[in-house]
Amino acid sequence: MQMGEGVEWGLHCLMALVWLEDQGPVAAGRLAEVFELPPEYLKKRLQPLVRAGILTSTPGARGGYSLARAPEKITLMDVVAAVEGREDAFRCTEIRQRGAGTLAGTREFGPACGVATAMRRAEMAWRRELAAQTLADLLAVAPAGAPGRVRRFHQSL
Repeated sequence: MQMGEGVEWGLHCLMALVWLEDQGPVAAGRLAEVFELPPEYLKKRLQPLVRAGILTSTPGARGGYSLARAPEKITLMDVVAAVEGREDAFRCTEIRQRGAGTLAGTREFGPACGVATAMRRAEMAWRRELAAQTLADLLAVAPAGAPGRVRRFHQSL
């Protein structure tokens, strides 16, 4: 499976927002500077997290982004689903019923395709693993110096 950069950007920004929570809402431009990301593009990447109830967006000169839920209530699957969508990664189009498959009886295609079954099982395991890990878990394994470094950088802006 391949995920877009929005998942990485979103997770790192969520972690930074936890470390900066005492600063109030953080403007997208300032958050973008922490990671040297294009501000307008980052704003577009954060909007799905707002729509999913992971972030709140406060308008105005002193506005910005902050977490809408506690880190232990935000799963990695929440972020992936918000950014990438909830569609299945594998879509079986039943090509087994084309070409040579047109010569088979219809009963042969009654059970689910073995390829589709295996792919669905693998995808469900992936989704379960992401759902079992939270933002709090990521924060727990972040380098010890990361929170202070992000705070110092943010204050220098």
